[in-house]
Amino acid sequence: MTTTSTTAATSPVTGTQALLAAVGAGVRTYDLGRRLTIGMPQSPNHPPFWHALPRRHGDNVRADGGSAANDIITMGTHVGTHIDAFAHVSQDGRLVDGSDAAVAGRGGRFAELGAHTIAPMVRRGVLLDVPAALGQPDGCPPGYEITPQDLSAAAQQQGTPIRPGDVVLIRSGWGRLFDHEDRTRYVGHASGVPGVGAAGATWLADAGVHAVGADTIAFECLRPGAGHSVLPAHRVLLVERGVYIIETMALEELAADAVHEFLFVLSPLAIFGATGSPVRPLAVIANG
Repeated sequence: MTTTSTTAATSPVTGTQALLAAVGAGVRTYDLGRRLTIGMPQSPNHPPFWHALPRRHGDNVRADGGSAANDIITMGTHVGTHIDAFAHVSQDGRLVDGSDAAVAGRGGRFAELGAHTIAPMVRRGVLLDVPAALGQPDGCPPGYEITPQDLSAAAQQQGTPIRPGDVVLIRSGWGRLFDHEDRTRYVGHASGVPGVGAAGATWLADAGVHAVGADTIAFECLRPGAGHSVLPAHRVLLVERGVYIIETMALEELAADAVHEFLFVLSPLAIFGATGSPVRPLAVIANG
């Protein structure tokens, strides 16, 4: 194999140079992750977030007068903004690859389908603002099931068709309740929570998406009083179709600015064998 080279003055701009040039021209970054705080709303099925300072400034002072503080945190991997690994959900004892779920988890780790197997994502992102498409910009009603027709209408109205490999984020408007003084409002056990069901999940999977996300804890529609008793969208996406799920996202700023298409960036923690990982996803657009 032979290669030829040219001088920098005459060579075409490479893809990397074009990318760096775009960044150099200025970008705006939207933080789609929730702040991790003690007492924040979360699923009752997972260990809560806790943070403490075992060492504070002044506890141990060096000879030159310097000191350092340090931290300890405890939390479930499905608390705050997080991504579900394929090991998270099984159906009839089987995982997405057909393996025996109980056997796969022996030893306390999922070596094949754990969070460490989720590759970092730098992909086209699309926000489907469902309430806006329905003429209810503040948000979908509690317990409302977002249908394939709703998703299609949002994509068409925004002019953002879904393409294979995309990461599709679904705004229900429920995220506006995350900081409500009554932490039970966002959890929504009594009221129900809007989201997609099996039909909506199938529509997304049929579009060939790589991952989906939402502004709610469970991603999918929760009926009043039902809680997380059944999660059919999780079954479709994580077990049947191999599509990652990102939950508890902050999508209100994107929607307010009518940013429906962007560069999506996400990198999970490579926690070996875990069923999920905390994440801090970003949406990046050109500045101006």
